[in-house]
Amino acid sequence: LWMREHYGMGADDRILQKTPATFDVSVWEFFLPLLCGATLVLAGPDAHRDPTELARLIRVHGVTTAHFVPSMLDAFLAAPASQDLLLRRVFTSGEALDAALRERFHARVHAELHNLYGPTEAAVDVSWWPASADDRSRPVPIGFPVWNTRLYVLDARLQPVPVGVAGDLYLGGVQLARGYLGRDDLTAERFLADPFLPGERIYRTGDVARWRGDGAVEYLGRSDHQVKLRGLRIELGEIEAALRELPGMDRVEVLLRDDLPGEARLVAYVPTALLDAAALRSHLLARVPDYMVPSAFVGVDQWPVTANGKLDRSALPKPPQQDVAGQAPRTPLEQELAGLFAQALGRELPVAVDVDFFSIGGDSLSAVHLLLSIEQRWRCELGLGALFAQPTVAALAARIAEPPARADHALGPVIALSASDEATAAPLFVLHPAGGIAWNYRALARALQPTRAVYGLQSPALDATQPLPGSIEAMANDYV
Repeated sequence: LWMREHYGMGADDRILQKTPATFDVSVWEFFLPLLCGATLVLAGPDAHRDPTELARLIRVHGVTTAHFVPSMLDAFLAAPASQDLLLRRVFTSGEALDAALRERFHARVHAELHNLYGPTEAAVDVSWWPASADDRSRPVPIGFPVWNTRLYVLDARLQPVPVGVAGDLYLGGVQLARGYLGRDDLTAERFLADPFLPGERIYRTGDVARWRGDGAVEYLGRSDHQVKLRGLRIELGEIEAALRELPGMDRVEVLLRDDLPGEARLVAYVPTALLDAAALRSHLLARVPDYMVPSAFVGVDQWPVTANGKLDRSALPKPPQQDVAGQAPRTPLEQELAGLFAQALGRELPVAVDVDFFSIGGDSLSAVHLLLSIEQRWRCELGLGALFAQPTVAALAARIAEPPARADHALGPVIALSASDEATAAPLFVLHPAGGIAWNYRALARALQPTRAVYGLQSPALDATQPLPGSIEAMANDYV
């Protein structure tokens, strides 16, 4: 009823039904025409996957109203047949609507564009925003509540947050579901007592949002879009937001992939035209910790979608292996060691002897696997410190060929993070953070231009055989 009244739909409308019945959007596609006397145009099986067929249906049957998930709208607009289509209105929901997609729509299609929002637990839509050709909002808001619906943006104590401050989005009103069938535990977790209206309930969406000054709500991402990699919690949305700062980067997805057992890694998917791995990595290093920088960047020409038209993350391509230019192995020792490098990195292609292990995807965990393989093969315990200081096949091969020396486990008071005979600037000394270890400065050490030697000062507590300084002043003097 709200859609009929709000958008002025009547008997002269022709509404396209193309959404699978398993997707809640199909509810209004089926029943709205019956409520307003409009014509219901039923798309054929799988037509929702075919942009050209959808454009044909719209033209032939004079469709006035249609719905697209943004991922499918993106594919639809890429089809030549969508150019200059004439409709009254197009609705989007199911995913965040990018501002660039809004602008592409108005450049190709003659119709109103409306951005709707609503989870299945409050079917179908609970908020609306007119994403008109004049709208310049970035991000595109999810807008204002529909009839009999309440939107709350609350903090962890279920208290309202001020305008412009991010918080958790909660919904209230008559559209809320009663709960999850047979899952009282999940119902109790998501459906809570309304702290502002006794006897009413609210639903925790899991979305992060904020109020605008005009009373509209902006969707910022998922609060549970979090993964754990090697013991560190990572907000994928934070990485995506940092990449979207770049010009033209309106669409980006970051995933935690586990293509090889036990070798989970972050992968960023960006438009192919903007794929410059070195520039993207440099941009991120200035904004997020190094452990949040993806190990691979993949260009995407066409984003895959599910049967419901949403982004199909499982269909995003596996990162291709790139051959790294450099010097080929010159001795049997280098040849065998290059194979262990490739094995530790999960690579099929050979590793050049002069390429930095950490610059081609190596990290502390894969470094441990490499050193264990070296120890098993040559009965030679080098230690992480040796790999940090000389992270190439050629340098480690020389260390292996030398007479046995004490292993450097990179726990001493001073570790070499970068050493170069070509360094022209004065050496840099970096102090450890609270954990006592200075390994986290590796990326900095290798990024400095001009190159210079970088040494990390580490806590004396790491060496159990040495007495601890008697005071902070004494420790500071030792460091100096």
